[in-house]
Amino acid sequence: MKNLKYKRVLLKLSGESLMGKQQFGIETNMLMHYAHQIKELQETGVEIAVVIGGGNIYRGLNAHETGIERVQGDYMGMLATVINGMALQSALEQVGLTTRLVTAIKMEKIAEPFIRRRAIRHLEKGRVVIFSAGTGSPYFTTDSAAALRANEIGADVILKGTRVDGIYTADPEKDKTATKFEEITFARVISLGLGVMDATAFTICQENNLPIVVFDVSEPESMVRLVHGERIGTLVEG
Repeated sequence: MKNLKYKRVLLKLSGESLMGKQQFGIETNMLMHYAHQIKELQETGVEIAVVIGGGNIYRGLNAHETGIERVQGDYMGMLATVINGMALQSALEQVGLTTRLVTAIKMEKIAEPFIRRRAIRHLEKGRVVIFSAGTGSPYFTTDSAAALRANEIGADVILKGTRVDGIYTADPEKDKTATKFEEITFARVISLGLGVMDATAFTICQENNLPIVVFDVSEPESMVRLVHGERIGTLVEG
């Protein structure tokens, strides 16, 4: 683990990215892309925890559009993250990694419950720990779950993988004049209303001095370069 800037990371992955070019579900190529990226990262000696969203299957925030009340919709979204966690676990094991799927909602048949000390021990043994079912409570996003779990396990950084290479003044896919931030403070992200992660997640990280790096997850070897200290994406801290 020599020359590593970060030795224990929490990787936050988008569920929507798993769709690839599909409109719904899991595209095998994207799933295996995640798996190979994580394997490259693990081979550096970094301890890795993962939180993956469920937006490719169901988004609790959209529940009102279908007439489903918010709390019920949020629980449905949590179950979607468990499905994605199971898929990612299978892909990681196909490429030779040892994993543990951990859930905030009790379901012994498929995952173990979240116990902080046990999760940390898995990381110390070189296992990739996948946290699923969010925080286990409604009204919290998987971004908030990522911030919470990262602090609980003593991660050095949250690596937030997105479709763009950092945080911009506006959505670069919609506004070609948008400019990228190389570094930005938590307070400024929140005051500008930049929707990369929700305000709760940023606040948790700000209060606990946990930096976030927002980067393009499709870029080859981006995670490995990040943990070695290379400046990629946007660093949020301070």
